[in-house]
Amino acid sequence: MPMTAEALIERIRELQEQLEAELSRRREEFRYRLENGRVVFEEETRKAHRLLRVRLSRFLARTRPKEVLSAPVIYSLIVPFVILDIFVTVYHAICFPIYGIPKVRRRDHIRVDRHHLAYLNGMQKLNCVYCGYANGLISYVREIAGRTEAYWCPIKHASRVEGRHDHYHEFLEYGDGEGWHGGQVRPRRDLQDEE
Repeated sequence: MPMTAEALIERIRELQEQLEAELSRRREEFRYRLENGRVVFEEETRKAHRLLRVRLSRFLARTRPKEVLSAPVIYSLIVPFVILDIFVTVYHAICFPIYGIPKVRRRDHIRVDRHHLAYLNGMQKLNCVYCGYANGLISYVREIAGRTEAYWCPIKHASRVEGRHDHYHEFLEYGDGEGWHGGQVRPRRDLQDEE
């Protein structure tokens, strides 16, 4: 008997919980723990990590020239990222309370913590700060956009969409005009119930 969409979603949640348990096991394997949101390594592990650090001069000597030349292109994206961050944060702060949509917690998406790893050199740490911010920002923006879509236009697309946000599975089916007119507020209620 084929599984229903709801059963599949529940199975995905169960798998996510199993993944979290596996990640917790790995924390023990790599000998660190989280204390008040901060990573704490055992001292012996920190010493071993320092020994693994590649000096910046050696790191740069091993880097391909094409990678060095492309770095300004990558880092130039910080300008549109910061502008996006400002605009989306202002939109989020003003409009979500008006619509009654629960706010997105920024810290749940933007994590800048890899620069604390002792086995990374200065350049690698800078890269990790940049990637943590940029990818976290995209996740933050995606969640804000997903909640906005769930509020204003909770209709699935006609064809498959890659990388759907977490609210998409609750949307009305494409072509369900009766559902739209008869139950369009349901996805809004579901979104507001998340608070």
